[in-house]
Amino acid sequence: MNITNLFTAGGIVMIPLLFFSMLVVALIIERIRFWVRINSRQSRVVQEVLKLYRRDNVVGALDKLKQNTDLPLARIFLAALELEEANPEEFRLALESEAQAEIPLLKRFQNIFDTVISLSPLLGLLGTVLGLIASFASLNLGSVGGTQATNVTGGISQALVSTAAGLIVAIFTLLFANTFRGLYQRQIALIQEYGGQLELLYRRHYERGNSLKVRS
Repeated sequence: MNITNLFTAGGIVMIPLLFFSMLVVALIIERIRFWVRINSRQSRVVQEVLKLYRRDNVVGALDKLKQNTDLPLARIFLAALELEEANPEEFRLALESEAQAEIPLLKRFQNIFDTVISLSPLLGLLGTVLGLIASFASLNLGSVGGTQATNVTGGISQALVSTAAGLIVAIFTLLFANTFRGLYQRQIALIQEYGGQLELLYRRHYERGNSLKVRS
């Protein structure tokens, strides 16, 4: 049985399942490109920024961040470092608020993935039920042997195609959705780690500047 026959055998529910599969593939490609860009550059850029800031090269750190504003951590650091004369508490709040603003971008399309994972098996089951109803409706109870029984058996096997298709779409989507969820959790951990390092450096610079003012 070729793909066309399988699609026909699955019934009308194969249309939304085909739409779901095409949508999921497009979103997966976008997310893969997103995470590859972040994981290939972000740690290196952030470590360079922290090194510059540790050497009191604030201008150099800001320039580095502005050159990489396509990275979430760069935008978080930039929002905090661009505050004028902020105390450590204000600096921490700026880091936290910008990190919260980045979360929807990191979790983008997750709700769509969850919806496809939930609906695809149900659509497949619906297609199977409709196929079974059609198969048994065509059965003449007065003549259950021979050709009619063979047709019903074939109809049942074809009706199960939609369930298999729904499960395939759901499993495929679940695999990538869990992968992206793991990358998101790892990104949150990195934001907390590097954000804590920057906050500590800022606090030291702030206290050092205050002590110099007192001495003068």
